[in-house]
Amino acid sequence: MPKPKKRGNNHQRGGGGQPRNVQPFSDEDASIETMSHCSGFSDPASFTEDGPEVDEEATQEDLEYKLKGFIDLTLDKSAKTRQAALESLKSAFSSKILYEFIMERRMTLTDSIERCIKKGKSDEQCAAAGLACLLCVQMGSGIESEEIFKTLGPVLKKIVCDGTASIQARQACATCLGICCFIVTDDITELYSTMECLENIFTKAYQRDRDTNGVSSTHNTVLHVSALLAWTLLLTICPMNEVKKKIEMHLHKLPSLLSCDDLNMRIAAGETLALLFELARETDADFFYEDMDLLTEKLRALATDGNKHRAKVDKRKQRSVFRDVLRAVEERDFPTEMVKFGPERMYIDCWVKKQTYETFKEILGSGMQYHLQSNDFLRNVFELGPPVMLDAATLKTMKISRFERHLYNSAAFKARTKARSKCRDKRADVGEFF
Repeated sequence: MPKPKKRGNNHQRGGGGQPRNVQPFSDEDASIETMSHCSGFSDPASFTEDGPEVDEEATQEDLEYKLKGFIDLTLDKSAKTRQAALESLKSAFSSKILYEFIMERRMTLTDSIERCIKKGKSDEQCAAAGLACLLCVQMGSGIESEEIFKTLGPVLKKIVCDGTASIQARQACATCLGICCFIVTDDITELYSTMECLENIFTKAYQRDRDTNGVSSTHNTVLHVSALLAWTLLLTICPMNEVKKKIEMHLHKLPSLLSCDDLNMRIAAGETLALLFELARETDADFFYEDMDLLTEKLRALATDGNKHRAKVDKRKQRSVFRDVLRAVEERDFPTEMVKFGPERMYIDCWVKKQTYETFKEILGSGMQYHLQSNDFLRNVFELGPPVMLDAATLKTMKISRFERHLYNSAAFKARTKARSKCRDKRADVGEFF
């Protein structure tokens, strides 16, 4: 019989047919294709899958070794390598609590982030700004976080106000500026200064001369949306006298943004209006808005919008949001939402809490539930108390095996398919649905 063809030579595979040994993080020419991106960090559930018990101490050491390598790579000459390292650090910071590891290297991380924001291009600046947010989320409110913000705050403000910088970088820095200020600052002067910086951005969206088609969108709209949402987040921690001033300044101007062509701007303006009305009524139970009829008419039109030139998905999302906004403005009502994480439950029962939750959910992504369980700062923000400590036996009883999950999913799939088939069957009695 002819011999099978060889798929490779010994030089490619290494001596003895074994894969060659690549030294991690030591190659100066490491590229985005060959570098690990911490894909296992993106899903906190991956740490709780069934399987043989592992040495947690060894796993932690391996994780820290990788993270040290990524921190070193943020100084690499290659922009792609730096950006990939920043993204890998973001994935790790969003899915695990690494307080002690970060505490020892906070100055190094701060310097790396500052350098990437100052000298990097758009994508790298966005990644660095996102990492700065997660760095402050990990550190919480304290002296160390204040030092980080003192270093990064001026750099972020400079990018936000720099008309020559890319819109994406300015947008990311505006979001980062609002979140970091929310977390770390106890200085009321710094809070007002940051809010003023953000105000100077989103107030440019107020149009003095509007035609019959409403406010026209510009390429700066995404920046205006981010600045408005960051400003709204900071407004929730302002003293009441400052809240009153801001309400008087913006409540009559914000409705003009409801006519913007951009869906995200309309939604951001609507949710900000609902939050302003909520805060205004907390400070003054007899609060009266002069143009209430005109405003509710606008909100009702958006809540029932059926324009054919808009995508169905956009219309559905807009109607859902503005139904809630209309109820908040007109009836002082808020649809309570429940968030589940582990054995705990959290109820979102006001616009202030909703705005705060949505902001951190955007930053943490799939790691939001994990941080709600374990992050002292977030638990303090949402008044959840100290983390719930569960012993190994309790965790084991709460855990569902893969086989049980498979059986449950299979049964649910069969039931769903059967129900849908019945509804789709033309021979089904139509009268039974009435």
